Amino acid sequence: MRTLVLVAIVVVAAAGVGESSAFAEDAFARATWPPCEREPARANPWTVNWTNATGGTPSVPAPAASIPVNFGIAEAAVGGTQERRRPVAFEYSDGYKVRAKIHKIASIATLPLFVAGYLVGSDLYNHPGDVTDAKRSTHTALAASTGVLFGINSVTGVWNMVEARKDPNRSKRRTIHGILMLIADAGFVATGATAPDSEHESVNGEGGGGSRSTHRAIALTSMGIATVSYLIMLFGGH
Repeated sequence: MRTLVLVAIVVVAAAGVGESSAFAEDAFARATWPPCEREPARANPWTVNWTNATGGTPSVPAPAASIPVNFGIAEAAVGGTQERRRPVAFEYSDGYKVRAKIHKIASIATLPLFVAGYLVGSDLYNHPGDVTDAKRSTHTALAASTGVLFGINSVTGVWNMVEARKDPNRSKRRTIHGILMLIADAGFVATGATAPDSEHESVNGEGGGGSRSTHRAIALTSMGIATVSYLIMLFGGH
């Protein structure tokens, strides 16, 4: 029995030695399980080895090129705005330019006539007992001069307004100025129509039923409207 056990031990030992020699000659097994101390990258368990199987640095795919997409919406909007704001050329006639020059030169006398007419008219209104022929003549001359001035400016202004109606770039200030001046023209006509025959008329409630106050109120209102219209053009840059 002891002999059999000894023989079995010898056989097992011989088999183990043969298997160790076979694994020692197996290159695949040796390459697959290298010891940690022989591979520096695995010496530290927290180290990450980014090398690929061939030993080089793995190639990183290039990011996809961003292609800007432009639908032309912004350019179209800007272009449309510029086209809408672009003024259209409009040619005025030589007659228009001449009438505009006459209109501007005549307008210089507007405010001086208004101031003089107001002062003389107020003196006649407030001091009816001190009316003289000189004051009456001065008042009449100022009223006539105002009528001539507004007659010239009305003709030239309305004529130019008719020609400028086709201009797509015409200024709104000109339109407002023209409308206000036409209202003032009507007021000056009414002022002349309500003028009393005598400076003493209606002072004591006789002869005219308050035409002096009506005449004065219409005159001041007309001068106020005309002054506003004049200042609109004066400070409007036209």
